[in-house]
Amino acid sequence: MKETQIEWTDSTWNPSTGCTKVSSGCKNCYAERLSARLRKMGLRKYVNGFTFMIHSEELKTPLEWRKSRMIFVNSMSDLFHEEMPDSFLEEVFNVMEQADWHIYQILTKRPQRMLDFTVKYGQVPDHVWMGVTVEEAAFRNRIAVLRKVPCKIRFISFEPLVGPVRKLDLSGISWAIAGGESGPNHRPVKAEWVREVRDQSVEQGLAFFFKQWGGPRAKSGGRELDGRIWDEYPPSTSDKQVGSDNRLGHI
Repeated sequence: MKETQIEWTDSTWNPSTGCTKVSSGCKNCYAERLSARLRKMGLRKYVNGFTFMIHSEELKTPLEWRKSRMIFVNSMSDLFHEEMPDSFLEEVFNVMEQADWHIYQILTKRPQRMLDFTVKYGQVPDHVWMGVTVEEAAFRNRIAVLRKVPCKIRFISFEPLVGPVRKLDLSGISWAIAGGESGPNHRPVKAEWVREVRDQSVEQGLAFFFKQWGGPRAKSGGRELDGRIWDEYPPSTSDKQVGSDNRLGHI
């Protein structure tokens, strides 16, 4: 079932690809690096490299996956990119509503666009999780915007963690993911930054997932934090099985 190396999901679905840099976490973007490699391999979706593009032919993919899985939406882009048409966003959300046997995880660095769209769209279905990236304290304001999004499960990715996040208000948030940067130009993550996220998540009742320490390669730093692997997920939103095991709930 698992078709991606991203530890906290089962599969990825990219109805759009390409992006533009908006904050410090974008500096060494893995998706940009991977797009260049896929372009050299001749994959049609990446003929324009990391230029933003929509792919209508990918819209129905979740409907073709009959077994329930967790799906990270747009691992190679940002669903709420400035060039994404509202009409195409509506189509993406319509497909997620139809293929409701999956869990969808949407992550953005553009929370205001996320909020504006979802308020207009209406209540987001419970099986669609909405999240923002907070790579250091300067971007904590994204959390306040996320809190206004009309959905049940909200989550934060503190990855790549490139600085301390300091005091956090995590009310209304269900899940926190933390991780260091990987790749040839990775910026080292400090253990105290990760513990800062972990400790505040535990204190405020969030599920906590530590993805990686990072390094020259994604797996080179390992995943253990203070003697254990942190693999927690938000409480179940349904009775469905997802992927090869029941990932919903703290494990």
